Amino acid sequence: MPTFQDIQDARKFLRGKTEITPLMYSKTFSDMFNAPIYLKLENFQKTGSFKSRGALFKISMLTEKEKTAGVVACSAGNHAQGVAFAARASGISSKIVMPSYTISAKINAVRNYGAEILLHGDSYAESYLEAKRIALSEGRTFIDGFNDRFIISGQGTIGLEIIEQLPEVENVIVPTGGGGLISGIAMAIKESGKTTRVYGVQSENCDAVIQNLSGGPVVGSRGFTIADGIAVQNPGDMNIELIRKYVDNVVSVNDEQMAYALFKLLERQKIVVEASGAAPLAAIISGKIDLKGKPTVLVVSGGNIDLLLLSKIIFKSMEIDLGLVRIECKIPDRPGTLQKITSSISASGANIFHAEVDNLSQDTPVGYQNIRFSINVRDKDHLDILLERLKESGYKFVVKSD
Repeated sequence: MPTFQDIQDARKFLRGKTEITPLMYSKTFSDMFNAPIYLKLENFQKTGSFKSRGALFKISMLTEKEKTAGVVACSAGNHAQGVAFAARASGISSKIVMPSYTISAKINAVRNYGAEILLHGDSYAESYLEAKRIALSEGRTFIDGFNDRFIISGQGTIGLEIIEQLPEVENVIVPTGGGGLISGIAMAIKESGKTTRVYGVQSENCDAVIQNLSGGPVVGSRGFTIADGIAVQNPGDMNIELIRKYVDNVVSVNDEQMAYALFKLLERQKIVVEASGAAPLAAIISGKIDLKGKPTVLVVSGGNIDLLLLSKIIFKSMEIDLGLVRIECKIPDRPGTLQKITSSISASGANIFHAEVDNLSQDTPVGYQNIRFSINVRDKDHLDILLERLKESGYKFVVKSD
């Protein structure tokens, strides 16, 4: 079990090896929630997330024999990069087991830090078992992502930085998956004598910490989540014990709430974050945590997001914020037809944000083309007027919600 002295030791060791990440004041969110809001930007940390802190400190505690044998870890995301980076910085070899479905961008990111990559299994559980097998057969040290004394201590250095950067902090909100990040931060803050309240935020589809704390059956994951950084089915026993002792409450948010919060961080603060890093903002946007007007720090845990997912989130969020509506119709494939439709849309005062023409898909009849528009309208009445005008011109468009 980690101690407060471990966190202080980690702070000394990591000085000069990791970044003291910025604590950014947000006037936009402060005005929005009637409380001083600050963002602890771990997306500016080495490897793009907080994970390098714990990995570096953990590896520093290995014996020379263990360092010679190297390390192994299992992850499809930030932990993989953190371990690979820390191993290279420490001059030792690393092997990372990743599920076979891991996207190439994540594989390349880990490989760029010098790790040997092994794709194995169709689930995290299968990859985990393979990593443990490698540790046993090759004598490598397995680096756990969260249930480890020195991993927790390394992550806890964020808590020390927060109270130094903002001594008056009253609320700290932390993304929570396996529990390594929040247990370290909460211990650092509470053992420093602060009365600061510490909150965790989980994905509704993967809220195993909440399940553990409630005392009911733990079913782990309930489905897919875009927040892969906090998609952990089985939090560590060590983490749960520390969370019970130091954390004030843990809440959950859904993917739509995290996606919208991610978009607002990009739009208003000009920072790119991953879905798990947006979870704290999602929690206060959705009213899950009452800030009581007190100075609040949101821990932005990382910024490693798939660009295709980011583009989808931006578009869907713009639909919400800017009144974008998607409409679709099958029209005759004749010259001038598309021009007539766009003229009708323009005459109604609507603006075309995006247009797509498809005459190759199997559900499009011969001699027709499927036209899709994303349009900007003022309100529902404006949309109704536009659809009626198009209908009068012979084109029956339908509104698409997916």
